[in-house]
Amino acid sequence: MSPSLIRLRHSLKREAKAALPPLVFLTLAGYFAWNATRGDLGLRAYAAREQDLARAEAVQAEVATEVATWQRRVAALRPEHLDADVIDERARAMLNLADPADIVVPYGSLGPAF
Repeated sequence: MSPSLIRLRHSLKREAKAALPPLVFLTLAGYFAWNATRGDLGLRAYAAREQDLARAEAVQAEVATEVATWQRRVAALRPEHLDADVIDERARAMLNLADPADIVVPYGSLGPAF
């Protein structure tokens, strides 16, 4: 082997050894940068979790209003809140029925007075 080839070989080895640490560092930095944006705990996953949280909070608000509505309705059915006369009147109106003891006054041709 000629001395020039040996010098070339040594110079290439020296340059390869010099280039190896920055190459390893850049590879690791690229790996961490990729995971910071696209990994399971990265920025895109964070944005997706924020959207999921916003949707879940919206659903929770809707359900809370529905629960409050049903709680009001159920509370109105408790015995201390019911008036038997009002229930009887409402049932008759809904069923279009009359009690045989009721007095019915026809309006005549002019219609209701009020």
